[in-house]
Amino acid sequence: MEEKLNVDGLTIAPGVVETILSLAISQIEGVAVIGAPRMSEGVMSALNKRHANQGIIVTAEDEMITVEVHVQVYHGFRLPEVAEQIRSTTADALKSQVGVDVAAVNVFIDGIQFME
Repeated sequence: MEEKLNVDGLTIAPGVVETILSLAISQIEGVAVIGAPRMSEGVMSALNKRHANQGIIVTAEDEMITVEVHVQVYHGFRLPEVAEQIRSTTADALKSQVGVDVAAVNVFIDGIQFME
């Protein structure tokens, strides 16, 4: 999150929302890893993307937020169902813990992992 989020006079520091979401999303069945496979900083810059340590990028505007979530999913899980669960979990976590509505949750499934 590049700028701080202000909600009802409360300022939330960068990284707090990403941590809340990371904890919530990691509990979803089928999510193997939060974050895309490692890309070099040069490639990220060329794609005009900011590197997110946890695979979550939050943009705040007018007390509404947009979330971009990058995950890897275990083989055998239905991708649309996992993505929908990520969307609803993200919106629920932000509403209950931060008190903000979500404008959009964009889910990117960047890889498939096999269970050992």
